[in-house]
Amino acid sequence: MKKWIIILVVIAAVAGIGGYAYWNYRRAQAMLHPKFYSGNGRLEATEIYVSSKLAGRIEKIFVKEGDLVKKGDKLVQMQTNTLEAEKAATLANIKVQEGELAMARATVKLKESAFSGAEKEFKRQSALISSNAVSQRVFDEAETQYNNAKADLEYARANVIAAEGRVAEQKAELQRIEADLADSTLVAAYDGRIQYLLAHEGEVLSAGGRVMNLVNLTDTYMTFFLPTSIAGRVQMGAEVKLIFDAAPQYAINARVTYIDPVAQFTPKSVETQVEREKLMFRIKANLDAEKLRQYISNVKTGLPGVAWVKLDPQADWQSAPVKTLRPAK
Repeated sequence: MKKWIIILVVIAAVAGIGGYAYWNYRRAQAMLHPKFYSGNGRLEATEIYVSSKLAGRIEKIFVKEGDLVKKGDKLVQMQTNTLEAEKAATLANIKVQEGELAMARATVKLKESAFSGAEKEFKRQSALISSNAVSQRVFDEAETQYNNAKADLEYARANVIAAEGRVAEQKAELQRIEADLADSTLVAAYDGRIQYLLAHEGEVLSAGGRVMNLVNLTDTYMTFFLPTSIAGRVQMGAEVKLIFDAAPQYAINARVTYIDPVAQFTPKSVETQVEREKLMFRIKANLDAEKLRQYISNVKTGLPGVAWVKLDPQADWQSAPVKTLRPAK
């Protein structure tokens, strides 16, 4: 009886060792060829500076720090007194130049009439001189009048071209002033949030002077780092789930939009699963812009979190190694 017990114990021990070895083998294979991998990062967004195109004084600021704005919303109005005066003067100049152009065109018509009469007289005298019906003096006078009328007509036409050029120049100046007037109203280039003000009403700015900082909340992403052995398996457009420390019960959908072509040493701020990993690749995963617009008031940059990347396109998120991925939204 004892003999059978010993045999059963040995069989159980062998089966246990075999099962443990097989489990270790599967675990090692999973670690060598993982279907998912994670990296730490923070939520970031593209930032732009709202700046004045022209030098001038700030007349009105329509927003304050923390305000949400939509693309096209008016943010700042610069003073336009000088531009309005320039516009009025240019409009007056255009009227003067257009009057001169009208006079030049009328002069052309007058000179064309004179040229036509002189040309007819010259042709008539040319026919008569060949038969000695008129004197040489009469012919020479007709020829001189014809040449003078021709020169006068060409001069009048040149005056029209010059007048047209002056009108075009003034109209171009008017377009430039109107463009500057339009640029004096600073508007939001994206849907986003005003992060902070750099200037205030009444301040005088130089050309290109910054007024405020705008965070583009529709271009939000997380940058994280992966070791060289993993980064090579990440594909552009790969699915990513972002889990933020502030809301660990949710996993936010994102996609890989950038993979650094050159490896770099591990940044000190990045916690890696394997400390001996020295070279890492920077990965960028963008959140869906349309989804962001729906929840734009809740988007807050700087939130820390974890990015889980799907390395195997055929893998199911339900098999991911963390439970927080399962109720993904």
